Parts: sequence; C-alpha cells; structure tokens
Amino acid sequence: MHIPRSIERHQLPYYLKVFNRITDKPMGYIGNVSLDGLMLISQLPMLVNARFDMRLKIPGRDGHIHNIDFYATCQWSREDITPGSYDSGFSLVAPPADYVEMVDALRHYFSFRPLQASA
Repeated sequence: MHIPRSIERHQLPYYLKVFNRITDKPMGYIGNVSLDGLMLISQLPMLVNARFDMRLKIPGRDGHIHNIDFYATCQWSREDITPGSYDSGFSLVAPPADYVEMVDALRHYFSFRPLQASA
C-alpha cells in the first residue's frame, strides 16, 4: 500500500556515505533526507522491517569528522534503474539532535532565498 509523502524531502547533489555503526563498513549513500527518514542507495537490497544501527561521518568546520549515530527501520527496498543499485526507504524514530541539525543545515543550504537589500 502506497502512503502519500507528507514531509518535504531534499535531494542531495553529492551523496553522504552511510556506515553500519557496529561494523563501521559502508552501507551506501543517502539519496534524499527528511526529518523522519532517508533513502539509501546501495549495492545490495536491504532487509525490509529490519532495524539498522547507522552512522554518518560529517566533516566539521574544525577539520575533524563528527559522527551522527542513529537507528533506522527499512520500510521498503527495490532495485534502482541503475543496474547493480538498490534504493531503500528508512524511517527514523526519535532522531538524535545532531541528525535534526544536519537536516536543517541541508535544508538551509539548498534553499533558494532572495537576497535582502542592505540599507
């Protein structure tokens, strides 16, 4: 059953790599993101209804990598039109504050705002 999307999602022109938090192995890349979830692009299909321990490694202004750790449940997984790639939708329950901050920063970065005239 298809449920219409109620949250605005943001396409990312460059993908952020997602890691398995337990093994530190790459799982794939974020294709789009919202406050409640993300789409993962991977080389393997994901197990639907399974919960995954995930980590994003975000470069900070201080030159250090900052980890964003969270749990996500796979809602669906299907083959992409690109051979050998799969798209999987994940929901996050109670995303951590640093995940919310990242989504807000991406929303701000990719928003088109008119320049304000200075007085």
